[in-house]
Amino acid sequence: MRLYRIGLFTDTYLPAPNGVATSVYLLNRELRRMGHEAWVLAPEMPDAEPQEDWVVRIPSVPYPFFENQRLAMPSSRLLPTEFEIFHTHTPLFIGIWGARLAYRNRLPHVSTFHTHLEKYAHYIPGLATLDKYMGIMQKVCQAFYNRADVVIAPTEPVKKLAESYAIEREIKVIPTGIDTDILQSAPNPVSPWPSGKRRLLYTGRLGKEKSVDVVIRALAEIRKESDAHLALVGMGPEQESLEHLVQQLGLTEHITFVGPVSYDKIGGYYRMAELFLFASETETQGLVIWEAQAVGVPVVAVGAEGTLQGVEVGSSGYLVPPGDYRAMAEKALELLRDESLRQRFSEGARKFADQRTARRVAEQIVAVYDEATRLVEVEPRRLKIPFPRLPQNSFSSSR
Repeated sequence: MRLYRIGLFTDTYLPAPNGVATSVYLLNRELRRMGHEAWVLAPEMPDAEPQEDWVVRIPSVPYPFFENQRLAMPSSRLLPTEFEIFHTHTPLFIGIWGARLAYRNRLPHVSTFHTHLEKYAHYIPGLATLDKYMGIMQKVCQAFYNRADVVIAPTEPVKKLAESYAIEREIKVIPTGIDTDILQSAPNPVSPWPSGKRRLLYTGRLGKEKSVDVVIRALAEIRKESDAHLALVGMGPEQESLEHLVQQLGLTEHITFVGPVSYDKIGGYYRMAELFLFASETETQGLVIWEAQAVGVPVVAVGAEGTLQGVEVGSSGYLVPPGDYRAMAEKALELLRDESLRQRFSEGARKFADQRTARRVAEQIVAVYDEATRLVEVEPRRLKIPFPRLPQNSFSSSR
């Protein structure tokens, strides 16, 4: 096996609580365990660990419309080594930096298509309207990902989405890895569920694109038959409106807003839960539903985009139509009524999630690095697609 010096370029990273940050962390760790020299290049964050192994923090400023998002100001003076592989994870400032460096130095560029960007356009004032009429987000994706040698998509639906954007590079489907050991070894938290209640869980951003209101409305239906309590782990701009909805539905005593929880502690909440509810229609992979299943928590989720392949229906959980909170409640009650059925689904969830170990995924990605290296050796200047210019002083020549 050839060993590489690898740069993982991302505009979001731990301690930000999102799937991209988690997947980059796990990939970096597994690459280093395999003997590669892998580095994460990510924005500075005020609550990041002061000493992080194999992480370079790029000076950044806060983005006012999206919590935990930073706008980085890259400089090649910060590069820790001469990379042989550039692996970008976001089509934003740091991702664009990595793409430009790869092109300038005629080196392999692999990019992972993590996020359905159109579903996040509302976080930039006016962009959603502009995108509706001009297709800006699709053009950004097309310009960015067509500069990669190989594109990675976490699921088949995401591959099809990328192809619909006229991304013409080869697209490999490789899921994001999960780390059962971290989830299982997390400390037990103070329980957010009152004693004797059925324990339902949601983890993720409290953002419009996550449709958490559907989960809350499902709880209202579930409580007509079962004494259930919902814990919402995460934070986001929709929290105030969600709290108002909870009051309207008379659920104040039956929902706990836990707040953000770090990745090394989230496993404790999964382990204590009996059922995981998830209503997002925008997922490219739905990493949290895989994490829940990895520790044996059955899932009831909407069947949309990335989640379509994230549940083994009838074995590890159920999928329901997008926005249908009554269907979500019905499937949740089916499992809550029958403990032997719920236990069978729990075992099925563990077996289903076992295919997504972080080590197996990292091995598949290294094979993509090998392929990208061969492509660049054969056609070192095949990438000639126009690309947006960025501030010149941010992209001085690499070493």
